[in-house]
Amino acid sequence: MREKSFEKPVYLKEKQDLVREIISLEDAIDFLEEWPEEKRDIIHEATLKTCYMAHDGHKPLRVARDAMRAFGAKKGILAKPPEVLPWMINPNKGGGRISA
Repeated sequence: MREKSFEKPVYLKEKQDLVREIISLEDAIDFLEEWPEEKRDIIHEATLKTCYMAHDGHKPLRVARDAMRAFGAKKGILAKPPEVLPWMINPNKGGGRISA
């Protein structure tokens, strides 16, 4: 099965300092299936149903992504995309050239 990737990832907090990147419909479904039974409600049910409908081709992929963002916002777990951290930037300014 071809993975159905989102145009942009959705970031959801799993624990205090742990953020999960949801990059595809399969990631979204896995996240929702792993959601604790005692926390499931109509919002969870509607989001999961939307993702399954997108999986089956009955809804556009962007609708499933939007549903995941809304789920995260309503549950208070939506995280901002990570910013570029200093260790991600290459400190070399030479452009890769070597002097002769």
